[in-house]
Order: sequence, then structure tokens, then C-alpha cells
Amino acid sequence: MSFYPQLVLDALKHVRHPGKGKDIVSLEMVEDDIKIDGKKISFSLLFDRANDPMIPSLKKACVQAIETYVGEDAEIRGNIYIKIKPKPKAEPVKLLADVKNIIAVASGKGGVGKSTVTSNLAVALAKAGYTVGLLDADIFGPSIPKMFKTEDARPLLDKIDGRDRIIPVEKYGVKMLSIGYFVNPKDATIWRGAMATNAIKQLITEGNWGALDYLLIDLPPGTSDIHLTMVQTLSISGAVIVTTPQDVALADAVKGVSMFKSKNINVPILGLVENMAWFTPAELPDHKYFIFGKDGGKRLADELEVPLLGQIPIVQSIREGGDQGEPAVLNEETATGVAFAQVAQKVVDAIEKRNNDLPPTKIVEIKTR
Repeated sequence: MSFYPQLVLDALKHVRHPGKGKDIVSLEMVEDDIKIDGKKISFSLLFDRANDPMIPSLKKACVQAIETYVGEDAEIRGNIYIKIKPKPKAEPVKLLADVKNIIAVASGKGGVGKSTVTSNLAVALAKAGYTVGLLDADIFGPSIPKMFKTEDARPLLDKIDGRDRIIPVEKYGVKMLSIGYFVNPKDATIWRGAMATNAIKQLITEGNWGALDYLLIDLPPGTSDIHLTMVQTLSISGAVIVTTPQDVALADAVKGVSMFKSKNINVPILGLVENMAWFTPAELPDHKYFIFGKDGGKRLADELEVPLLGQIPIVQSIREGGDQGEPAVLNEETATGVAFAQVAQKVVDAIEKRNNDLPPTKIVEIKTR
């Protein structure tokens, strides 16, 4: 009589696990490695741990089953091996699970009005009826408190599920957290990289953000440890790049786009905002002076094949609004208010398209050698 694998499996169905009340085949304890060489039969049994007390008795029961139902001359003794089931990887806990979309606002260099764009975009989204949060991730130059005139605010703590959670400051319908709320605004923030990244992680993980349609992250200029921390901590839906039309800003904007589009990071670019696109004096509202160059951001968007979300002019009211804590988009009758509202709508459209066409962004894994 010749032996074959199904004959062995049928025999092992007679072996029941005393603790679980089922046979070891239905419990998937028999590894798919049955080998038959003439009369010699070998296979492996799968256990959750190496010190399982049932190992000796089940091995003995398997020998008896093979000799009874396969054949007394089957060479099975000593040929049953034990394997330990690999432990399934625990699913990573998703931070900010109640936040639908996380948008990073970045710039290749400082001085291009990134925080101004972020503030106005956040307020525009809130005015449009969305629930919005704003995280000021510019540790060394936090400007969001100034932009919203909340420099004196000090976030309170709330205990949720036994943990202290930071209640964001709220104004104009935007929930905000910034390191600026925890340090003296007159003192320079002199921290090493690890201290800065830990501070950002704390604002993310301990902030009581609640359910949000959009969380905007005002990143520091350039590329730094903060940017890497963000993509390693959060699944960022997309990035908005802010630039001015001048060549030096455009060159740095390319680096910002390149960072997010790199293979390891792979965060979709929602589009580019050309700030300071032209200067319009209050007394000559129909005049445009292209003091930083004309359409530089528009050309760059075309070259990089990313959407141009808008061109924002320089007008006195933007500067005054930023200094007074009143974002320009609050006044919908002005040209800048209209421009920022249009940018916000284009961001909404870009996010919808991104979510329909692409899978969720994966958090960048930290690889150690």
C-alpha cells in the first residue's frame, strides 16, 4: 500500500485538541509540509508557543493515529516536528483617527508668506462650513499665535480616558496649537533637533483635536527633521507648496516639491500657491506691479505638472490683517479675501480628487540598521 498526503491528513483528523475540543486539522495546526518517502512520513505541528504543555501528548496522539489509520508499518516515530506560529504584526494605532484630511503647508524658503497663506486657508475652510484644525509646526519661529492675535492664550488640560489632553485654542472657527502658546514670545527657542521633534509629537498626540474635516500643518521653511517627523508620525493627505514669483524662491520650492514626491515619502502635491504675485497699491486698485517677477509660480506649476491653486497679490490689508490678528479672508469683499476663498475651494477639490484617485498615504517607516 502506498501512502499519500491526504491519507495522512484524514488520519490526523482523529486527533482532537483536549483544550479546544476540535481536531488539529480544522484548528490548522498541521503545517503544509507533509513529506512521504516510501514508508517514511514526516510533518510539522504548529503551536503558539514553544512551551505549550500539550506538545508531548499531541505528538503521541499523532503517532497513534498514523499507525492506526495509515498503516502499522508507517515510519512516523521521531518524524513529527514542532514549529511556532509567527506572531501577527500588531496593527499600528492610527493617530488622529477622527481627522479626515491632513494637509501640510510648506515652502522651500522663509519669507514667502507661508504662515499667512496657512492662516487664511484655515479660516476660509472654516467659513465654508468645515471643521478645521491648525498645527503650528514651526518650532523656532511660531507665528500662528500672532496671526490670530492669541499670543496670551494658554491652552488648558482636560483628562480623557485617564490621560491629560491639551485643549486647542479656538478662534474664527479654527482649533490651534502652537509651541508659541507655551513659551515666552520674547525668548528665542534654542532647542536641539530631538527636543523640537518631541515637542511637535506632543502637540500631535496630546492635543484634543476631536473630529476634523481638515488639519492644516504650518511647517517650517526648507526641509528639516520636523518634516521627517511629520511623515513618520502622520498619514498626510497632501501638501500645499507656497512660493513667490522670484527665481530664488522658485528654486527652493522645487526642493520642497521634490521632498514630498520622493519615493520614500510619497505625499501627493495638492498644488502650488504663488504668493506676492503682484503689488497693488490701495490708491490704485486696478494696477498690478510685478515687483518679484510675473507668473513665476504659474510657470513652475506647469513645469512640475502640479495644479496652481491661486495667485495672491501683495496689498497693505494682508500685512495689517496679519499684524492685527485678523486674516484677510475674513473680509470677503476684498480682492485678497476672494483670492484666499478661491484657493480654499481649489484645495477642497484637490483633496476630493486625491482621495478618489489614490489610496491613503502611508506613514514613512523608520528603518534602523
